[in-house]
Parts: sequence; structure tokens; C-alpha cells
Amino acid sequence: MSELSNRNWRGGFFRWLDKRTGLDSLLREALDEPIPGGARFAYVFGSALLFIFISQVITGVFLALYYVPSADHAHTTVAYISKAVSAGGFLRSIHAYGSSAMVILLLLHVTQTFLYGSYKGRRELLWLSGCVLFALVLCMAFTGYLLPWDQKAYFATAVGTNIAGEIPLIGAWLKSLMRGGADMGTLTLSRFFVAHILVVPAAIFAVVALHVYLFRKAGAAGPISENPISPTAPTEPFYPHQVMVDAAFALLIIIVLALLAHFAPFDLGPKANPADTHYLPRPEWYYIPIFQWLKYWPGSLSFVGVVIIPGLVAFFFASLPFLDRRMERRPWKRPIAVGSYTFIFLALFGLGWMSYRSDHGDPGYAAQLIAQQKDTDEFMRKPFEAEIEQPVVAATPETPANPLIAQGAQIYQEQACNGCHGDAGTGSAAGPKLTGIHDRMSADQLAALLKSPSAKMTAGGMAPLNLPPDAMKSLVAYLESL
Repeated sequence: MSELSNRNWRGGFFRWLDKRTGLDSLLREALDEPIPGGARFAYVFGSALLFIFISQVITGVFLALYYVPSADHAHTTVAYISKAVSAGGFLRSIHAYGSSAMVILLLLHVTQTFLYGSYKGRRELLWLSGCVLFALVLCMAFTGYLLPWDQKAYFATAVGTNIAGEIPLIGAWLKSLMRGGADMGTLTLSRFFVAHILVVPAAIFAVVALHVYLFRKAGAAGPISENPISPTAPTEPFYPHQVMVDAAFALLIIIVLALLAHFAPFDLGPKANPADTHYLPRPEWYYIPIFQWLKYWPGSLSFVGVVIIPGLVAFFFASLPFLDRRMERRPWKRPIAVGSYTFIFLALFGLGWMSYRSDHGDPGYAAQLIAQQKDTDEFMRKPFEAEIEQPVVAATPETPANPLIAQGAQIYQEQACNGCHGDAGTGSAAGPKLTGIHDRMSADQLAALLKSPSAKMTAGGMAPLNLPPDAMKSLVAYLESL
């Protein structure tokens, strides 16, 4: 009797909810989608992409609860997540590996769509929206890469923004927009952070909604033997067979990511040091072919390698439904299209292999990369070390604060002088201490040395400082106050 009443209560609740939300008709509209030829494993990649994106959003929200997007604290907060927060390292690894999984699934989805000829038959807008999603996923990966603010993230992003700076007319403006100025710092981090957690995800949600709408409007294309406009094969509803196949594949993704996160936690290297002139920047694996490609276009040829050729490839890729108008979908009947696609993929793999061979074939490069990985491993083994806040000494009437010195301290930080000479000029392994420098040279001598460093200083990585006279005066005043 109690079971019957419980069933009636649940039925009554769902009827009440359906009258106010239309949930039943919404679920029927979503799950009764007809699939020509029935469910197939080849159709799982679109649903898997949506699943992994939602996973990235959820894990990203939890990571953002601890993250501080500033050059002073970003690396420390990521180290705290990885080393001190309960299951923080596992969660961060799920998120980091998830970005690679998203790129892999995207490539598989595009390849399946291309080989099946599913872009044919009034699906031009569907294909174009997919191309926009392709670009947004790569933007998502690029903007998230800098956030840990370790050596690898800093220098790889520096290379990426420098590449954007090579674009004629708008390159300098675009580079400045991404960095928030000439150099990378807190403004760069805050802009990448906002783009990564707000701007790009919002755009992805919007384009995904458009993509799903256009897909439902055009309908599933079905097997490669079907006419993409009017398939004749018997249909099967999306639920339950295809839902079960998609769910099983999603479960497999969860298991693989969990195993990777548990047995191979994602690395975090030492904090970014802009003054390290020996570090070899290398991007994440999916950007390695582009990194290698740009090596062949130095100087004035960079316009061709950065803009012309990639632009033409992207244009023809996006224009595929307009160029290939035949209804033929079988891959072996489309040798030019399939051959071009295969060539591009093999070229990307070849560029990746050439980059690997270049790095490991040169003894100097190989030794430096091994040293960098060793530094990363050592940092990961160390326990978490909290930041020690420097006490703020308030100015007193007897010793008024000098605004010139305060401005010079800011310039000292902006020019990354602390990367070599330490905070407050205390010195480090990369550069000598600057305390007491006013006893060794006058203000004019110090300014001249900053403008034209000695040969020894240049060999140590010191670059000339071309500052306006007022800024140079402020920096010298700060150095003399140490």
C-alpha cells in the first residue's frame, strides 16, 4: 500500500512539474531524435565532446575557488591546490588532462564527420558552426595554459603572443591586447583568466546551442551509403540505444582521466622567471606542429608562414561544404578531398616528429630539456611552502615617503629586475645584490650603466633599459635607497 502511494506521489509530482515546465515534451523532443540506420559507435564523439566540456567547467569552478590571477600569487595558489588541498592535485590533473582529451575528441569528431561526408546536403551552416567551435576549443586551451604561471607556461605563452605580434597591421595591437602592455605580468594573467573562465566558455555554450539546433534542423546524415538530404534507411530513436553507447564511452573517458590523474599527476614547474635566458620554451603537444612550422619562416617570411598559408588552409577547410557539392559520401569515391585531409594530418604528425628529433638530436637542447624536467620533478617533490608576506612599513612624519622612490619600486617590478636581483635588491643566484649600490657609483653613473650594460652584465642576461628620463630617474632613486 505504501509502495502504491509512493508511486502515485511521484507520478503526481512529475505531472505537476510537466504542466509548469513542459519537461516531458522537451525530453521527448531531445531523446526521440531519429537516427537513420540506427545507433553506431562512430556517432559518440559529439556527445563525448559536450560531456568533457561540462567536466572542464565543473572542475574549473572548483579550481577557481583557490586561484588568484596575479603574477605574485598565481603560482603559489596552483602549488597549494596541487600539494596541500585535499584531492586538489587529482582535480587539477583531471582538468589538465581533460583539455588534451577535448582536443583529441575534437579531432576524432571532425575526422568522422569528414570521412562520412556528413557535411553534405544543406549542412553548410552546421559545418561552419563546428569550425567556430574548433577555434574556440583551441582558444580555451591556449588561455588556460598560462594560468599556472610556471616556467613552461610563461615562456610558451610568450612565444604564442609573439607569434600573434607577427600579423601585419593588427599584430602589435593584438599582442598588446593579450598581454595588457609590452611585457607579460599580472595584467596578462588577469586577461587570460577572464577569457578562460568567462568569455570563451560563454561563446562555446552559445555556439554549441546553435550547433545542436542546426544539427536537429538538418537531421542525422546516417551511414555513408545514404543520401544526406533524404536518407531511406530505417530509423531508430536516439534513446535508448545511442544514449547507452554514448554513456558507456563517457564512462570510459572518466576512467582513463582518473587513472592518468592518479598514477601520473600533472606537473607544475618552478615559478616563472622572466630573466631566465636559458629556458627552452615548448608548447603543449597539440601546438608543437605549429611551433615547428614557424621555424621555417624567419624574418620577413613570417607573414607567409603565420598568416597566408594557415589562412588559406583554414579558409578551404571552412569552405568544404561549398566546394564539395556532390552527394557522394563514400571516402574511396572522394580521393581528392580525402587525400588532402590525410596529407594535412600526416604533415602535422611529421612536423611534430621533426620537432622531437630536433630537440633530442642536439646535445645542448637535450641536456637543457632534461635539466628543465629535473627542476620540475624536484619542485613537485618539495612540500608546499606558503608565501611570506613582507611587512609594510608605514611612512611617519619624521621620515616621509618619497613618491619618486615608490614609482621606482614599481618600475623595478615591471621590468622584472627582481627576477635576477631579488626583491628589494637582495640578490639571487641569477644576479648580484644591489643593496648599497649608492656607495659604489653616483646616480649619473648608475643611469648610464642601466642604459648601456657592461659586457659582463650583457653576458649574464642584462638587457639595456630604454626608459623615459623621468622613469629612469625614479628607478635610480629607488636603487639608491636600497
